[in-house]
Amino acid sequence: MNDPDRQPRQPEKPDRRMLDILVCPLTKTSLRYDEKAGELISMAAKLAYPVRGGVAILLPSEARMLADEPVVPADKAGAALRDNRTPSGRSDD
Repeated sequence: MNDPDRQPRQPEKPDRRMLDILVCPLTKTSLRYDEKAGELISMAAKLAYPVRGGVAILLPSEARMLADEPVVPADKAGAALRDNRTPSGRSDD
């Protein structure tokens, strides 16, 4: 039954003490918790491990690969191309 006074359930955060000791299973480096995405980020492995119900799922098969480079907004990429420059900013001459 739906209770109109009941708030939607927020994702559970992992325990702060647990976050301090967890490491990436592949690289053995520290992890950063992304609260907005509900993921533990391994910058060394370029992977984002999910956190479900407050439990970190540190299985590489469950991890999401992070993009190598940030997405360039279309207007900046378009402006660079209109300038006859490559996205790196160098001239094509």
